[in-house]
Amino acid sequence: MTINKRDLLLTLAAAAAWPALAQGAAWPTRPVRLLVGFPPGSTPDSSARAIAEPLARLWGQPVVVENKPGAGGNIATQQVATATDDHTLGVVINGNLTSAPLLFSKLGYSPAKDLTLLSLLTTSPLALVTNADKPIGEAFFAAAREGGDKWNYGSVGIGSVGHLGMELLAAKTGLKAVHVPFQGNPQVITAMLAGQVQMALIPPGLAMPQVRAGKLKAIGITGGGRSTLVTELPPLRDAGVTGFELEVWTALVGPATLSKAALARIAGSVSGVVREAETRQRLFNAGWQAVGSAPEALASRVRAETEQLGAIIKARGIKVE
Repeated sequence: MTINKRDLLLTLAAAAAWPALAQGAAWPTRPVRLLVGFPPGSTPDSSARAIAEPLARLWGQPVVVENKPGAGGNIATQQVATATDDHTLGVVINGNLTSAPLLFSKLGYSPAKDLTLLSLLTTSPLALVTNADKPIGEAFFAAAREGGDKWNYGSVGIGSVGHLGMELLAAKTGLKAVHVPFQGNPQVITAMLAGQVQMALIPPGLAMPQVRAGKLKAIGITGGGRSTLVTELPPLRDAGVTGFELEVWTALVGPATLSKAALARIAGSVSGVVREAETRQRLFNAGWQAVGSAPEALASRVRAETEQLGAIIKARGIKVE
């Protein structure tokens, strides 16, 4: 999924404005909390920590990352949605803004009503990975269709991007593999190495060490083209998969009650901070492509992906509770 020309112009305008907006602004008046719904060392946590220090320097106040893991990040997102101190923000993932409202009957927040979308921070494709003894390219999908329900695929849980992405891929290619949820991607990789599951969609940064060691094979990535994050992998369209594009991403959000002063300061500074060379490199090293979009570009991404994932959730009857 790519940012269109209008979104790019909005993002560039925000980046051009941030130095002027940063000077003389009244917000923040005290430390800013940056909630992350995943443990320290997780990929969302890496996004939050990459921007926390430069934002603190720019704003003249500490930006404190607080890890609040649980429910796939939804608990932390709810805490952001209900915050009233004007100094609580959150770094969230795709699902917290797109699929969660469709999967959870008692989510506790509405992305449209309770959150302010601030910036798309980072993106990454997923890598489709399989066992070392499987073929690659179009031959892989032929073998997977022949294997039918004797093949399993792993993910980090029902409703995760890896789960919904595989269901989208199955709809496109005719795969009939059985979903096996795990606690995390390291456990998925371990299960693939043991031959317990035959495939998974995994962030390249986690998958490629095993691929480069010859212990797993990578079929391709879910982006629209080759990615600077993993230049050696082709897009899945090179293996005959058409009309399939999906990324994992992180975004910065605040409560719907966020003041105009805070909104102006944040929107005017985040895109510039994310584009700083040191921040971009730090994100790249953590497996992310830096974006730093305007709020409108994030809103456009959320709408498009909610429609995309909503269709497969409805078609497959997927529910968490």
